[in-house]
Amino acid sequence: MAMEPPTNVTLLLKRWQAGEGEALDALVPTVYAELKRLARAQIGRDGGATIQPTELVAEAYIKLLDIDQIDFLGRAHFYSVAARTMRRVLVERYRRR
Repeated sequence: MAMEPPTNVTLLLKRWQAGEGEALDALVPTVYAELKRLARAQIGRDGGATIQPTELVAEAYIKLLDIDQIDFLGRAHFYSVAARTMRRVLVERYRRR
């Protein structure tokens, strides 16, 4: 079975991890809509959430930027890590209440 060619997101992730700052500038608008969709899904699971999807994306984005020991294997891996990061943000907010 042939491997799928890397997506634009995958290529941007690899460039960003290689230290190309402009790749991050291109990555953010490329993934933003999907991150917002993931945020809405995470908030929907938490009936008592008092956070807006945009705010959750922003908080998760900050945490994702701090992860330097992870090598994103591609688009799906990035979104998986982003969704888990959003869940952690929600759990942290819930614990602070």
